[in-house]
Amino acid sequence: MIGIKAIGKYLPDDRTSNFDRMDKFSMTASFVREKIGFTHVALKTPDQDTSDLCEKAWVNLQEQEQISTEEIECMIVCTQNPDGHGLPHTSAILHEKLSLSHECAVFDISLGCSGYVYGLSIIKSFMESNGFHKGLLFTADPYSKVMNHDDKKTATLFGDGATATLLTENPIFDFGNFVFGSDGSKKEGIIVKEDGHIHMNGRAVFAFTVRVIPNSILKMLKINGVKLENIDRFLLHQGSLHIVNSIADALGVAREKCPFNSADFGNTVSSSVPMILAQEFNNQKMKIAVLAGFGVGLSWGTTLIFRK
Repeated sequence: MIGIKAIGKYLPDDRTSNFDRMDKFSMTASFVREKIGFTHVALKTPDQDTSDLCEKAWVNLQEQEQISTEEIECMIVCTQNPDGHGLPHTSAILHEKLSLSHECAVFDISLGCSGYVYGLSIIKSFMESNGFHKGLLFTADPYSKVMNHDDKKTATLFGDGATATLLTENPIFDFGNFVFGSDGSKKEGIIVKEDGHIHMNGRAVFAFTVRVIPNSILKMLKINGVKLENIDRFLLHQGSLHIVNSIADALGVAREKCPFNSADFGNTVSSSVPMILAQEFNNQKMKIAVLAGFGVGLSWGTTLIFRK
């Protein structure tokens, strides 16, 4: 069975402080700390493209687990902000940068905040159905490409980053069953409009989150035959501190079980869940964890991981 062996991550060094923008956006320090939760957001440099962020995450992955590129049989890049104009696919550009084998299958998937959970199911299924032994799942959604930095609703939330997950037949974490969902009627909750900038209806997205995600998690746990009280960590998409705390409260679990570890770099979209997982990866007390991604689409996906 295919599972997660290691995770690499990359965050740009540049940060924008939300405290420095309190006057501009009419925010208080308590609002920054207790509601959005992001004291800073990470920003790539203008000359960095999506594949460059992925390449940096690959370098960090190599520090966790030495991998021969000849052994990689497939690679998926999850992004909604690809290199250039999206053609060719970012995974093809990354394939060249990493000098992967010509026998390595690569393709992109276009998903945002739910993308990591969807991507895990896709690459697991793809590898198992084709008899592959080693694969890579990259996430990178540099929203700074489509950001209006004068827009309080988005500029204070979204940060740039990338992750690289190695999947093998000899993993550290196995998967449970997955649960997915979509509501296209609410697609304009997070949308890039004709002006080329991302726009978000924060109230609508929050209402969707607290209404749908706890139920999705409970449904997934029931399918997997696992009780809520047996979960060590809930690794939730880092939409904001208020969202993470609200899901914890709706589930009736201690907020300490739902880490918010992105305060100094922001909501990294499809990289959000794997960023937290990378931080908790060597936490031996984390035997069973929930992964939950949700957002753009509107789309959501949940699963379990089990430490072997």
